[in-house]
Amino acid sequence: MANNAISNRPKEECGVCGIFGHQDAAKLTYFGLYALQHRGQESAGIVASDGNILREHKRMGLVPEIFTEDKLSKLVGDMALGHVRYSTTGASNLMNAQPFTASHRGKCISVAHNGNLVNTRELRDELEAKGAIFQSSMDSEVVLHLLAHAASTHEFEDSIVETFKQIKGAYSLVLMTKDKMVAIRDPYGFRPLCLGKLNNGGYIVASETCALDLVEAQYVRDIEPGEILVIEKDGMRTISEKPTNSPRFCIFEHVYFARPDSDIFGFNVYKSRKKMGAILARETNIDADFIMPFPDSGNYAAIGYSQESDLPLEMGMIRNHYIGRTFIQPTQSMRDFSVRVKLNPVRSFLDGKKVIIMEDSIIRGTTARSRVRSLKAAGVKEVHMVISCPPHRYPCYYGIDFPTGGQLIASNKTVEEIRDSLGLDSLHYLSIEGLIESTGMPRENFCLACFDNDYPVKPDLTFHKLAFGEK
Repeated sequence: MANNAISNRPKEECGVCGIFGHQDAAKLTYFGLYALQHRGQESAGIVASDGNILREHKRMGLVPEIFTEDKLSKLVGDMALGHVRYSTTGASNLMNAQPFTASHRGKCISVAHNGNLVNTRELRDELEAKGAIFQSSMDSEVVLHLLAHAASTHEFEDSIVETFKQIKGAYSLVLMTKDKMVAIRDPYGFRPLCLGKLNNGGYIVASETCALDLVEAQYVRDIEPGEILVIEKDGMRTISEKPTNSPRFCIFEHVYFARPDSDIFGFNVYKSRKKMGAILARETNIDADFIMPFPDSGNYAAIGYSQESDLPLEMGMIRNHYIGRTFIQPTQSMRDFSVRVKLNPVRSFLDGKKVIIMEDSIIRGTTARSRVRSLKAAGVKEVHMVISCPPHRYPCYYGIDFPTGGQLIASNKTVEEIRDSLGLDSLHYLSIEGLIESTGMPRENFCLACFDNDYPVKPDLTFHKLAFGEK
C-alpha cells in the first residue's frame, strides 16, 4: 500500500546507520540517526547484538523522542543497526518501521533499507506462491524472504549474492546478524552509502558522511555501486563482482536531500549547491534589488547566486525555529497559516522592492504559491523566482515521494504557465547542463530521470499506478 498523503516538499525515503565493533554501539547509532534525521521523520529504530541475541526498539516519531538513556542501555552489544524512515511506498505505521528483523532456521537477520525496489510486486507474488506470509508492505521484508529461500540451498554469504541478483531498483542497505554486518548497494548506486572507521578501530556504515562526523569517525570510502561488503571480527571482505554498467547517482541528493556538510558521491554538497546558484546567475539576467532564500530552502544556492551576480543576499523571511512536530490547527479562515507559522516576512524591508527568491525545486507548486502570495502581501513590488535544478516533469521510482506525474506541476505546464500559476513576475530554472556542471562529474554518472524521462532501471508501471492511485 502507498502513502497517498500529499506533501508540499519532496521527501527522502530513509537513512541508515550501522556500528560494528564498539561497546557503545547503540548509543553511537543513535547519534548517527540524529545526524540523519532529515532523511526521515516518521519513525526510527535500532537493533543491537551482543553476539548472541538481537534486541530492538523502534517507534513512530523523531529520534530523540523515541530513544532515552534507559532505552539505549537495554540495547546491549558491540554491533547495532539503525534506521530513520519516511514512507514513499508503504503506509506510515509502526508495522513498517525499520530495521526489520526476522528469524530463519535459528538465524536472526535485521535489515535497514534506503531506496525503492521496482520489481516488488513480481517478487512478492512469487514468494507468496511459495507460501510466504508478509507482515508489512516494506521492500525490506521482501529482501528477508528472498534471503530465507536462498539459504535453503546456499551458505549465508552465497545466499546474499543470489538474493541481490533477483532485485531491481534502488537499494543502499545494511544487513546484520548476531556477529556480522553486511553493507550492500545497488549496481547503479542510486542512493549514497559510506564507510567510516571509529576511533577504537570499529566501523560505521551510514547514508551520509555527516553521521560519521558526529561520532568522530574517519571517512574511509563509499560503498561501491554493486558492492556487497561483509564486516566481521576478522576484517572486511567484498564478496560481489564489479558491475559492468556505469553508476547513475541520484543528482537530487545534491540539489535537496543531503545535508550541506556531507560529501555525497565523492564531492561536497555545500560546494555543489553554491555552484548551482553561481551557474544559475550566469544563465539569467534579472533586474532586482536583492536575492533571498526561504529558510532553509535554497540557502546555499542563493549564496552562489549572490556572489556571481554581485546582487546583495538578504534574509527577507525570518524562520521560527521553535515549531514542534504538531501545533494547534487553525480554522479554515486562517489561510496559509502553515506557511506563516514557520516563516514571517520583514515587511518594512520588503516593501516596494524587486526581489529574487531562490528555491531548490518546485514539485507540486503549493508551497511556492503560498510564498509568493506572502511576499506580495508584504508589499513586494516584483517577485522573481530562480530554481537551482531543472523542472521535475517525470515521476521517481527510486525512493522519492513524487511517484506520479500528475502530482508534478511541470508535468503538464510550460515554464510560462507555471510562472503565471504561481503569480510570479518571472521564473527561471537551472539548465540540465548547468546542473551537471555544478557537480564536476560526467552526465552519464547521474540518474536524471525526473528531468529527462531516461530511467536506468525500468519500473513496473502497472504496479506503481495501482499503488499510487494513478489512472
